[in-house]
Amino acid sequence: MAGRWVPSRETVRAALALACRAPSVHNSQPWLWKVAEHSVHLYLDPSRALPVVDPTGREGVMSCGAALNHLRIALAAEGWQARVHRLPNPDQPDHLASIEFTRLDEVDEHVLTLAAAAADRRTDRRPFLTDPVPQEVLAPLREVAGSEGCRLVLASDERLRRELEVAIEQANSELRQWPEYRQELASWAGRHAAAEGVPARSLPAEHLRGMPERNFALVAEGELEVPILDDGAVLAVLATLGDDQENWLAAGEALSAVLLCATEQGLATCPLSQIGESAVSRDQVREQVLGGDGVPQLALRIGWPVTHEFPAPLTPRRALSDVIEGLFPEG
Repeated sequence: MAGRWVPSRETVRAALALACRAPSVHNSQPWLWKVAEHSVHLYLDPSRALPVVDPTGREGVMSCGAALNHLRIALAAEGWQARVHRLPNPDQPDHLASIEFTRLDEVDEHVLTLAAAAADRRTDRRPFLTDPVPQEVLAPLREVAGSEGCRLVLASDERLRRELEVAIEQANSELRQWPEYRQELASWAGRHAAAEGVPARSLPAEHLRGMPERNFALVAEGELEVPILDDGAVLAVLATLGDDQENWLAAGEALSAVLLCATEQGLATCPLSQIGESAVSRDQVREQVLGGDGVPQLALRIGWPVTHEFPAPLTPRRALSDVIEGLFPEG
């Protein structure tokens, strides 16, 4: 595959490794990359499905969209523009994207910063500092979401924040009633040596009542020390125009763009996908937070981390050999 107009094997492999640092629901990593001589293809891996919280595959597609955005950035940092054909085959709904390559004349310095952010980004489930996040810091997050065809709506006043908090707790309360939810959550949370799922070291050692989050304490004991402070997080909703596979993929790409922009600015982040796992909560967020305009896909907590010297740990990733098929021979 090496050649003037095609990245080398090493370049594509490095780009895919960075793409796989993308966030995914329960760290399920539901992506499968198929590498051809002149292209890379992204598939949703049905074997990684979460049938209880994600029966339609919506969150799996969003997770793959985040990986696709990571890949675009990783390739650009290596001097290649990704030419993406989304949902290229209607007869294969799991075939989410086909990626070809165009050589760039020069590498944008900002892309290098984003690539570094992709390597360093991690979900932080602890409370954030109470220091306010200025609007001039939040504005770029809305801009990058818009550039991916989505909206990031900030719960900018007490009423909106309360409505969003109530919707998140409504979803949590509903999910807690399902034995199958607890069983599925237990199979993905609190692990110690696995390359998938949410490890115990990434879960708070105690669940703080009143803080909007997914309560992993239902099924797993966390190890991450939790400081005693009030959570100063900004709450936001990532919304799309529609609610089909195309919109889910776009939501994932926008999620990646927002998280990397936040990481670049020194902010900590925590996606909260459960508002889309309850029809009641989703409708509540659509009407009360979005004003009936758009479809809420997930919520986000955004804020200043407790300390840069003690960041939340990076979550593990599966081996590339488990997520790549057809890796081309040396060119």
